Amino acid sequence: MWIRLSGRYDPSDESHRSLDHINDPTFGPSYRYACAVSFSAPKPFTMLRALIVDDEPDARENLRLMLEEHCPDVEVVGQAGNAKEARKLIEELQPEALFLDIKMPGEDGFSLLRSVADKELSVVFTTAYDEYALQAFKQNALDYLEKPIDPEELQRAVSKMKRAIGDPAVQQQATGAIAALMNDPASPLSTRIAVPGRDGLSMIRHEDIMYLEASDSYTTVHQKDGKRITSSKHIRIFETNLDAKKFFRVHKTFIINLEHLKGFSRGEGNMAVLSNGTLIPVSRRRLPDFLALINTF
Repeated sequence: MWIRLSGRYDPSDESHRSLDHINDPTFGPSYRYACAVSFSAPKPFTMLRALIVDDEPDARENLRLMLEEHCPDVEVVGQAGNAKEARKLIEELQPEALFLDIKMPGEDGFSLLRSVADKELSVVFTTAYDEYALQAFKQNALDYLEKPIDPEELQRAVSKMKRAIGDPAVQQQATGAIAALMNDPASPLSTRIAVPGRDGLSMIRHEDIMYLEASDSYTTVHQKDGKRITSSKHIRIFETNLDAKKFFRVHKTFIINLEHLKGFSRGEGNMAVLSNGTLIPVSRRRLPDFLALINTF
């Protein structure tokens, strides 16, 4: 069986304005079959199956509701609060797309992606404000959503996801860009943090940070060379963007760099002892997690 369609539509041709002529015996069977093919029903639309991965339940639910309202062509098949849960759901539910928070306690978003590298997934990163991280995403042409998420940005990200899934070349390009960023040892997402201060933006290497101290909505970053930089960012934002394997919030006021942890003193009143002799209080609420963490060293 073969079908050959040729010629162009001519609006002046009366024969095109009605389908009655299809049964006219002056037209051959091949023409009648071609007309039937031309007016066949379109293929049904397939929903985009997505998984939301974020350690904050409120953030996950907010994104789900936004997708439901603004992107009805997305089906949220599941939600995960950490990388371990996400791996399990990816295997069970086989989503096509991930909305992935980068900074999660324990195993971060990049680590999750490395562990499921064999899966064909379209990824949109979600992140709290971190100017340097956002710059890295832009430079690598990666899709991201900055929290709080804007509905129009969400719709644009979903449109790009759908195009990537429908075009293997686009999908391969995105996958390659993510891999390049993850495998770059100088990646700004893994080695430095942006600290906006009164004089501009300071880029500080993780290893140069001793601890961070909150004061109301401000945060002071104490460096190992004795310098201090005060930022208008809340300490919660730093906690979200710092590597959870290297930094630990021991108190509502303090985050310490575990690389500079020298010891722990109960005699001083549950204090973390840093390499420069600074004593940082560990709250009773955080003490069990802190002790469990340092016992794994």
